Order: sequence, then C-alpha cells, then structure tokens
Amino acid sequence: MKKIYKVLATATVLAMAALPIAANAQDVPPASAHTGQNNIMNQVKKSVPGTMGYITDFVNDKTGKWITVTGRGLAATDQQEIKLSISKDTKIIDAKGNQVQLQTIVDKHKAIKAFYSPNITKSLPAQGSALTIIVQDYDLAGMDGTISEVTKQGILVEGTNLYNDSEETILLHLDPKAKIIDQNGSTLKASDLEAGMSIRAFYGPYMALSMPPQSSTNYIRVNTNTENNDQEQVSGIDGILTEMKDGRITISGKPAKAGDLEYVVLAVDGDTKIVDAGGKSLTAEALKSGLRIEAEYVSVIYPALPHADKIVVSDTSAPKVEGTITVSERTSKDQLYINVGSDQSTDNDIIINISKDTQVIGLNPDEKLEPGMKILVFHSPIMTMSIPAFTSAEVIMVQADN
Repeated sequence: MKKIYKVLATATVLAMAALPIAANAQDVPPASAHTGQNNIMNQVKKSVPGTMGYITDFVNDKTGKWITVTGRGLAATDQQEIKLSISKDTKIIDAKGNQVQLQTIVDKHKAIKAFYSPNITKSLPAQGSALTIIVQDYDLAGMDGTISEVTKQGILVEGTNLYNDSEETILLHLDPKAKIIDQNGSTLKASDLEAGMSIRAFYGPYMALSMPPQSSTNYIRVNTNTENNDQEQVSGIDGILTEMKDGRITISGKPAKAGDLEYVVLAVDGDTKIVDAGGKSLTAEALKSGLRIEAEYVSVIYPALPHADKIVVSDTSAPKVEGTITVSERTSKDQLYINVGSDQSTDNDIIINISKDTQVIGLNPDEKLEPGMKILVFHSPIMTMSIPAFTSAEVIMVQADN
C-alpha cells in the first residue's frame, strides 16, 4: 500500500504541534456541513463495535465477499483487525451519506470506519458481518513500535509501518487531547509514557520532512507489560490439526487457559520444537491433517500471525469424513445426518452428535448449519456399528462452495 501522508517543511512542525491534530484519528470528524452524517456515525458507534483503518485484504470469489480491516478499535474493547463479510445488507457510504462502491474504496486506498455485528468469532483475526462502512475524507498512518526516548517535544518511536511494513523512526508530538490507553483499555496520561513501551500509534496526515520525521498523534495504545511480555503471553491449544499449508498450521480445539484461542493459525519454521508424546524430536513432515496435537505459542497484542514455539504430536488422530448435511427423521436435536461422499449410497452415512465443545469453522456469525451444506467433519474414533453409524463431531468445517 502506498504511503498516505503528506509531507511538510520542517519549520511547519512547530506550528503543527501547537494545533489540534487533524481529524484522522478521531472517533468522529469535526463538525462540518455534514453534521447529519456525524450524528449517524455517533448513533452507529453507540450500538455496535467498530474498527477504523484501511482495507488490507479484499476477497471476492465463490466463498463470498470479504474485507480485512486493520487499524484500531473505536472503543477499547473493539477489534484492531477484523475480517468482515459483505452482504447486500451492508451499508457503504461516504461522509455525506452517499453510496460508495466497495471496489472504489479498495482501489483508492481510502480510510474507513467499519461497524459490525457484536457476534464475532474467536479466531485470529476475528470474523464477523459488516453492517455499515463509512468512507473517511482524510488519511492517516499507523505504526507498531517501541518508544526509544521521551522528550519535551514528544516521543521518539521506532517500529514498522502498519500498512506498508517499512521500518520507520518518527518523533510524535502528542496532541493535548490525545487518547492514550493501555492494553486493557484504561486511560493513561502523557506522563505515563516511558522508553521501552510497545505501542500502536496513529499519526498524520501531515509529516515534517526532518531527521527524524515528525508528526502529531492523538491516539496511542500502549502495552504496559513490556518486561513481562514473553511470560504473560504464552498461550496454548489442545486440539486437531485441520490444515497444513505453506508453513502454517490451523488448529481447532480447547484453549489451554482462559483467554487463549480455540481456533488459531500458527507459523511453523525451523525454530519450532516438534516432538511426539514421548519427547522424541520430529520434523515438520510429521504434521498431518487430523492429528491431535498440543501447541504452545506467543500471543500477540497487535494483529499478526503467532509463531508455534512447541508442538507435541499425539499418537492418535481424529477420523474425518466429507459429505452433505441431509434432512432425516432419524436425527434428534443436536444431531446432523451426513450423506458421506454426497452420493446416492446410504451404507456409509453417519449421524453426528453436536455438543457445546464442537468447533464450527467457516460460517458467518449469523449463519447456522443447515441441510444442503457440504462439510468436512473431524469426529471421535468411537463410532457405533449401526447403519447409519453414530459418532460425536469435534470439528466441523463448512466447505467454501456453500
């Protein structure tokens, strides 16, 4: 993505620092001729969560229309990155209330505020359904980095640009009304900022052409637990490996502790320790779909792909079948009849039991499993000898062609 801030002469930064920051990082733009739209934005924000930023991924194929928005939550508990499904009911407008084509937003790299249903998945990133997308009439820039120095002028930050992955060092001047919060959403003061803190900051659209570059910020999210990050963020999952592709594994299962994910994609590389149940070292080639594994990883504050630090491979696997959900009089509540192979034969069909522990992947938050859907089921190895056989579903993956 192209850089989206404007450049000013160095002398301009003194005047810039003394003025309120441009509206780019505000929850609602300043009053203008479009006050009616501002009221709409306030009303939407009060009732549903929202994320402000840029579209960093856009998919429009047989699986549907999806966008990934990367930026910051409008409220402390809102998502910093979220994948949203776009439907015919999604309202896409500009600051004047005029309808806008989604492709135009993507092509012109316009900043947006995306409001979505509170019913979102626990995956990384979370997934949900877009309700309203409002195109912003200003630009912004963002970075994830570390405060290297705190001065009277502001904070010197070294890190990575959020939208083009370039390494940057920038002096950020704090607006008097800057919103500064910690990882728990608690409000901080400018005096609480210290060297060594990890932050996500939004700045611009103006930047002074100096060494280092300078800009103003009115939104900073701080991780105050810098010294204990590694210890506090170790997470784990005990579940089924559902996919292995391009150095990434997808796992669905039980979180090791409260707050950990029950569905996660992890990067696996030469630094990942892979062992069997007895502690014997294994290679990445041992990782296969259906295996039961335990994985440890370091969770991240900002959206990123977690790295698998250790994987313990069990000597058991979960059988899997593919088929179509079919209406049957033989099923009761919390059961599904599966036409295995989606064929005319009933000899190999099964009935699966659904429990609160069954993971369902691939549905929009507002959808449910219905007859006609094609699914992949990882199930318990315990199965009755009846026709159809009965077993318990552990993971259900809805196929894309639905």
